[in-house]
This record gives sequence, structure tokens and C-alpha cells, in this order.
Amino acid sequence: MLEAMDLVDHDGELMLRYGRGDLGAFEILYARHKGPLYRYLLRHVRHAATANDLFQEVWSRVIAARGRYVARAKFATFLFHIAHNCAVDYHRRRHSASIQSADDEPAAAYLEPEAPADQRPDRLAEFNEQQSALLSALAALPAEQREAFLLHEEGGLNVEEIARVTSVGVETAKSRLRYAVRKLKAALMDSVGAEHPAAVVRSL
Repeated sequence: MLEAMDLVDHDGELMLRYGRGDLGAFEILYARHKGPLYRYLLRHVRHAATANDLFQEVWSRVIAARGRYVARAKFATFLFHIAHNCAVDYHRRRHSASIQSADDEPAAAYLEPEAPADQRPDRLAEFNEQQSALLSALAALPAEQREAFLLHEEGGLNVEEIARVTSVGVETAKSRLRYAVRKLKAALMDSVGAEHPAAVVRSL
């Protein structure tokens, strides 16, 4: 079973090696997943300092679990399951305390998407406009749909993996993702008139 897992998830083998004391394996995992993980958290909480704190918390939990990690699923599923739980815990704490205004520190200023290869000012302006529209559209989604989309878009998880992370049935996860994509596509078409919204978000 482990050999079959290794064939489809080299990251899982890296985590197992890290559990045996291979620090270099962890460095590879960190380098590979730090960008998607940070974007997932930032788009989730829309606050840079909070995203940084959660980012550190997620990796701390990964480190703490190294000795008991079992490659039952892709490493990305394991990682984003931890990230999902951290984000859920944060929102629970936030709603039990004073709620911070979303205008205090807009997330758009802290997102670091890959800029288009063409660095002309008009292209960059269009790209920034599309990214801003995406953030607004994401914020308008119901929480469950936004979560399914972010796990798919940033985590690279499929429907079955999203269902596992969010503890729902596969059909429910599929429905949430489908509605999220549909709403985001419509919002982007309305707000920026993008002829190809997939250029803004890979899965649209």
C-alpha cells in the first residue's frame, strides 16, 4: 500500500522521511507548498498579519505530527486539512471576540499572484483589476462554497479530497465547488468584463 502511495504522492514519502529525521525532506515540502498555503489562508482571513500567524501555526502542527504521520492520503490533503481546521478555529475565536473591520488591512495589497509575463502598464493594470474583482467575488460567496473553491484552487484538491477535509459527502462538496465556480465566473464577467476568466482563476 505504501509503495502505491509513493507512486502518486512523492510529498507523502518526503513527510515520512522527515519523520525519520531528514530535515532536507521538510525543506522541499515547505518550498513546494508555502505559496499555495499562504494564499489559501490570506484569501480565507483577508488580513495579512493573521494569515502569517495561521501560516506558522499550520507548519507547527505539521512538524508536531511528523512522528505519527501515515500516508493514507496525499500530503496536500493532510496539509490543507490542518489549514482548514486552523482557519475554522480562527473564525470561531473572531466571532466570539470583537470583529475587526475588513477595511483595516485590505487583502488585495498583500496577495502576491504571479504577474503576467507581459509587464506593460496596461496589462498590469488589467491584471490588478481582475485580482481585486476576484477578491471581492470570493468575499461574497457563502463560506462553504468559498472554502471548497479555495481548497480546489490553492490546495489543488479534488472533490473527494475536499469532501474529506470539510467532513461532508462527495456530492455536497461537488455541489459547493460547482456553485462557487459559477458565481465567481459570473461576478468576474460582470465586474471586469473578462472574456477569459480562467486567466484570472485557473479553474474558472
